[in-house]
This record gives sequence, structure tokens and C-alpha cells, in this order.
Amino acid sequence: MLVVEDDDTARRVTAQGVRELGYSVLEAENGRAAIDIIRQRADINLLLTDVVMPDMDGARLAREAVFRRHHLRVLFITGYTRNAILHNGVLDPGVKLLTKPFTLEQLALKIREILDSK
Repeated sequence: MLVVEDDDTARRVTAQGVRELGYSVLEAENGRAAIDIIRQRADINLLLTDVVMPDMDGARLAREAVFRRHHLRVLFITGYTRNAILHNGVLDPGVKLLTKPFTLEQLALKIREILDSK
């Protein structure tokens, strides 16, 4: 899995949580770094990305990442409410979204939901 978050603390905490759930994790501090990792690694099956980031937001990152790796699944993470993100056109309806703050259990359930979906 690849965790992309521009806030260092949030990225470390999220990545550590994913590791505690038993998954292998790579980390990137922005969209460009994430795309570089995706180009090099074909084994990434889930992208966990913050929605609002400078330069390349999570939606653009997801589009570029899925273009390169069609099998890649995406979980968006945000501190904004789902309503604000979807109604302001930041993300498309139906995307997988987890709002901060979240518990390890909420993260685990969302990851399993995404990985188990067809």
C-alpha cells in the first residue's frame, strides 16, 4: 500500500496504523513522489491519499495513478466533511472516503471493504 499525505505526522501515524494491520506500506509526501513510486513498483494494490494537498491534489493523483496501474484501488482521506468534499466537486460521488480523525478499526474496515470489493 502507498500512503500519500503532505503532513508528516499524519502520514507517519496513518502508515503505522496500516502496518499494525499487517500490510506492507510505502510512504510519499506529495503526489509527484507517489507517482515516482507507482512507476517503480507494480506491487502496490491500494493508494491511500489525502484529498487536499499542494501542487497535486488527491483526485488528480488518483487519476494519474490508476492510469498507470489499472488494478490500483484508491481510498481518499480528508479532514473535511464528506458533504463538503463531494458537493464542492472536489471528488466524484461514490468514491471511497475516510474522514479524519479515524480509528484503527475504521481504517481496517475501510481497507478490507476496498480490497474485498470486485
